[in-house]
Amino acid sequence: MSGEPIRIDPISQPQAEAENAALEVTEAQQRQGEQMSAATIPTHGVMEGGGSYNLHARIPAGGGNLALPYLEDAARSLAVRPGTDPLVIADYGSSQGKNSMAPMRAAIRCLRSRVGNERAIMVVHVDQHANDFNTLFDVLHNDAERYSVDDPNVFPFAIGRSFYENVFPREQVDLGWCSYAAVWLRHIPALIPGHFASVACTGEVRAAFDLQAADDWRLFLSLRARELRAGGRLVVVFPGLSDEGATGFEPLFNSANEILGEMVDERVVGADERKRMVLGAYPRRRAQLLEPFGREDQFQSLSVEHCALFDLPDAAWTDYQLDGNVESLGSRHAAFFRAIFVPSLASAISDAGRRLAFADLLEQKLKRRLCERPAPFHSFVQTMVLAKQAPAVTPPARSSPSK
Repeated sequence: MSGEPIRIDPISQPQAEAENAALEVTEAQQRQGEQMSAATIPTHGVMEGGGSYNLHARIPAGGGNLALPYLEDAARSLAVRPGTDPLVIADYGSSQGKNSMAPMRAAIRCLRSRVGNERAIMVVHVDQHANDFNTLFDVLHNDAERYSVDDPNVFPFAIGRSFYENVFPREQVDLGWCSYAAVWLRHIPALIPGHFASVACTGEVRAAFDLQAADDWRLFLSLRARELRAGGRLVVVFPGLSDEGATGFEPLFNSANEILGEMVDERVVGADERKRMVLGAYPRRRAQLLEPFGREDQFQSLSVEHCALFDLPDAAWTDYQLDGNVESLGSRHAAFFRAIFVPSLASAISDAGRRLAFADLLEQKLKRRLCERPAPFHSFVQTMVLAKQAPAVTPPARSSPSK
């Protein structure tokens, strides 16, 4: 299903007070702490290191490419400050950087058409401190498609901090980009009986995930609203849910879940370890993304310019239909699962050597299973463009004419 963008005209209202934004952040953090106090659950792991994510994250790359026209439009429409101060692009959730090259090149190209070649542009890549920054720096220095290769006035930076914290000082970012990263929750709120994916949970567990996701989304928006300059733009791309609530990855998740059960039976994984294996990924419906903006279509001075859902065909399946190579299909799907999801599952295992052996065996078993049951994983992409409104200017009161 392909959705046309929801276009909501910006409204002229006073900018939300800084104290209100801080209150949103504080309340969300307090609720998260209360939810996590009942049990210790591993937080999600970063993407698999050693460049694995760069090699195997083709699905997130494809989703980000679908959103490039929205990023380019945002770069053309944001308010450019006069003067010579650097323009700042924030790449929230950069991982190992390969999937950021095309979006950053597109954004820089559009900004250059507006400000010329001399003005400095800072590109700041943000991810958790445990991210594979060595691979990111290697991409920034050596990749043939790096955005700075022919532009001496573009300056890359990196910050090792969660985007569920303050990342920049107030009003420093002109253009924000966040692709396939905000799907990850700040904390995992509950164990999931019989499964590891939030899309499979029900009842009280589903309610806990729903609440965590709502708090985290509002926290993310509040923090970004503080960091964006007035007139700035933020483009957020998610793996989406269809109107029926499907992700497209259900067959993949269910196959992996069956294998985890087998690994417990084979005593490769302990039963307690298996129970603690939970993904912090939470795909949201369009209504959940729009909920904070309410009837006034505004939240913490952010307004929605576009909100659209698109199909993302499975490129590996397209290749399989052409060449019939089921081994290649199974390898690509299993490597994708390993690079993105297995680090989170493996975080339930305390021994580093066992974590590596677990990842290897799970990938092998999953590849075999997927080759036996070849199927496409056509998924969905949700794209939002948010604009930060300039504060309303109140004209000075007119003095009464003297008599």
